[in-house]
Amino acid sequence: MQLVELQGRLKEIQQSGLGLAAISYDPREVTADFARRRGITFPLLSDPGSKVIREYGILNTTVPETSREQYGIPFPGTFIVDRNGVVTSRFFEAAYQERNTVASIMARAGAGNAAPAIKISASHLELTTYTTDQTVAPGTHFSIVLDVKPAAHVHVYAPGVTGYKPIDLALETQPGVLVRRSQFPRADDFYFKPLNEHVRVYQKPFRIVQDVAIDASPEGVRALSGHEQVTIAGTLSYQACDDRECFTPQSIPLTWTVNLKPLDRERVKKP
Repeated sequence: MQLVELQGRLKEIQQSGLGLAAISYDPREVTADFARRRGITFPLLSDPGSKVIREYGILNTTVPETSREQYGIPFPGTFIVDRNGVVTSRFFEAAYQERNTVASIMARAGAGNAAPAIKISASHLELTTYTTDQTVAPGTHFSIVLDVKPAAHVHVYAPGVTGYKPIDLALETQPGVLVRRSQFPRADDFYFKPLNEHVRVYQKPFRIVQDVAIDASPEGVRALSGHEQVTIAGTLSYQACDDRECFTPQSIPLTWTVNLKPLDRERVKKP
């Protein structure tokens, strides 16, 4: 699923000035067969004996050497490497069954939006929200993105601020959906002269990225069995203030729907 998603965004990746290659411990015939069946045009590299995987320090040490089918797999992740071969960013998963989508990685890096978005005019802010991916499968690690634009001369409070209601995105729990970490940008220091206090706020457009994964465990797969879509519900809460006063705290209900597809479990037939 991850390789197919990468192929679908190959042009977008290349237009961003990036190259792309995928590496696994799978034998050459497995990767070649998969590339033919799925129309993969970027390099799929076979790493016999997991030599390169070991050199990168990502051999999955939870798999015993006695496991003939699984031993040699890496902890799954994505490296971004510059032209000098220096790793500049890395994105890794909480579980080997999960895979980051490239759209999620690019959203976390601040890239623009190519996905269908919903625009909402709320009290003292404008909100644009979307999911980085419209089709997901068990193990897909994608993101919900909220681009927030406060009104002129208005700020909202950053997470961790006390004495005010900080901005927060809370997703409802549901079987089959795993809520991962949320990413907020660095806040500005705001000096409120009447109270002689400094607080951390957002007063310019900013982005919230909420990571989500489709549960690939047997329990998660059973929970979503027969579903063609998954709807995720959540609430954005915040308190907006200007230089003179604070306004009533707000709560905005939100939903996002993604299409669900099964994993491609077909492998090359052994001779």
